Amino acid sequence: MRVRIRHEITQRFAPGSRNLSVTVRLTPRPHEGQFIQRWTLDLNSDGRLHPLEDAFGNLCHAFSVDGPTDHVTVVAEGEVETFDTTGIVRGTVEPFPPALYLRETSLAHPTEAVITFADSVKDASPDPLSRLHALMVHLHETVAEIEPTPTIMPMSAHDALVAKASCPGGLAHLFTAAARHLGSPARHISGYLAEDDEGTARHWAEAYVPEIGWVAFDPGRNLCTTENYVRLAVGLDAFGVAPMRSTGFECRESVCAQDGRVPTRAVQSQSQGQN
Repeated sequence: MRVRIRHEITQRFAPGSRNLSVTVRLTPRPHEGQFIQRWTLDLNSDGRLHPLEDAFGNLCHAFSVDGPTDHVTVVAEGEVETFDTTGIVRGTVEPFPPALYLRETSLAHPTEAVITFADSVKDASPDPLSRLHALMVHLHETVAEIEPTPTIMPMSAHDALVAKASCPGGLAHLFTAAARHLGSPARHISGYLAEDDEGTARHWAEAYVPEIGWVAFDPGRNLCTTENYVRLAVGLDAFGVAPMRSTGFECRESVCAQDGRVPTRAVQSQSQGQN
């Protein structure tokens, strides 16, 4: 499948701001099942993009703007060829051993409620992969997926569980927190989902299975990732995969991710607070 993507982000600053520093994670890396056909980043200013790689191996770009200005816009656009690998992720850049992804974060913290939730599938199967599938099914049946809403903080694993409803990012936090409690290294993934003639940015999770490797789970849709997914960035939680980090007070995004054989028409936009 050839996925056509356009992701535009506008970060707003106080009027007359100078010496702005911005870092973006908007460039996917190739791996088995994902090949970058073309990819470009454009700015609305005279700043120069400086490529770099963060600690998790994500491709990033940093730039500064002298100003004065009240906003910065970055547009990522390209095409990615994808193939269905039944959710198995291989050929990625791995700076750390899987055990690092057992580390807790504030967004994926195993509170008593999360531990109880995870333990409910602890005896589902002695096989780690089957247990992770049982966790995904249980999460899908327990917490409903809702559309993302403008928020300052992404929903934590605990908050998603208590609310019984969450955007994909919160579902991924709950899955990773529960999987880590069960002894499986798990991590947060950002990327894109192209489905029929519509598409959007999306978050999901990956968990490590001995003798297999990393396997991608989307609990909101109750499936392992398919050729419709484009993997962008990896981290311990949503903060680690934020597409733009800066000192701005408002961020507006528009995302289009579609099958390249379908005319582009679906665009989703959202505003959010500082990442």
